[in-house]
Amino acid sequence: MTGLAGIDGPIDTPAGARLAAIVDSSFDAIISKDLNSVITSWNGAAERMFGYTAEEAVGQSVLMLIPDHLRDEEADIIGRIRNGQLVASYETIRRRKDGGFIAVSLTVSPIRNATGEIIGASKIARDITAAKESERRIRLLLREVNHRVKNQFAVILSMIRETSKRATDPREFEELIRSRIMALSRSHDLLVNSEWAGASLFDLIQEQLKPFGHEEQVSLSGPLLTLQPNAVQNLGMAFHELGTNSSKYGALASDAGRLEITWQIATGVLGTREIHLVWDETMPVPAGDRPGGRPGERQDESTRKGFGTVVLQRVAPQSLNGSAVLTRSPGQVSWSLTAPLESIIVPQLGAEMPAAEPSFGP
Repeated sequence: MTGLAGIDGPIDTPAGARLAAIVDSSFDAIISKDLNSVITSWNGAAERMFGYTAEEAVGQSVLMLIPDHLRDEEADIIGRIRNGQLVASYETIRRRKDGGFIAVSLTVSPIRNATGEIIGASKIARDITAAKESERRIRLLLREVNHRVKNQFAVILSMIRETSKRATDPREFEELIRSRIMALSRSHDLLVNSEWAGASLFDLIQEQLKPFGHEEQVSLSGPLLTLQPNAVQNLGMAFHELGTNSSKYGALASDAGRLEITWQIATGVLGTREIHLVWDETMPVPAGDRPGGRPGERQDESTRKGFGTVVLQRVAPQSLNGSAVLTRSPGQVSWSLTAPLESIIVPQLGAEMPAAEPSFGP
């Protein structure tokens, strides 16, 4: 049993052999040492965990496993063991043979000889690196959730403020607020399903247009893109406002309209990669629109300087460091967005991009 080199006590008895087998097959590192901190036994799990073979470890000071800034730990443990005190389990850091560090949970017990004299200590070390990483990720996620929740509150408050300025009666106000919060929720669901890693542009458009029906009148065309959470939220609001207006007055208000949404990646004038997204809807010209009249003379939500227009012309493009143009003419509504690709798509691993806060103020 090379993995148990130097094990304390006889192993030539049945009980000793069983104990040795248990120690050697344990998934936890089991190490014994004398009162001078010299390693006296080393099982197979200790070899796998720390990288030293039993031959390399037995006879060496256990300090070789302890980072310099934690050396006082060992002196304290040995002092308490000498006095017969119990050492409660605790979490700490240990050093591997390759110089790397590992998070461990340690349990330390005294070793006594046949007369009851304390002659050393037994340590059981459990690798808790994965658990610590999980805790770290949870803390990061909680901070991210806290940030997102505050951001959502700010968006909803802005929605309420701006909608209240333009709603003509309480019933209209309630209807508009409910639909906009539900649109925000649909974007949020896409992000939750991906653990806030982002969402595809295709899925976002489909999700935001689903409540309006007329799927057979809608066509989508463009490369597969995974949007950043900030882009999901702001483009989601834009698509909702466009879809709402279209379902009331535009292409999705009848079976005769047509909606085409296209996007492509191009190189801008400064040599940076950009996304060009176009929402283009055509519909029969209403009888009330005078030939040659001014574009957008109808007083619907898209033509008034309402919340939707604010989102489309300012909030969405500014949050993505881009620009947008909204044009209207009898029988056609078009919204085009141009923005740096790095402000839209999920960045490469290791590169974090700040989330821009939407602003509806003047």
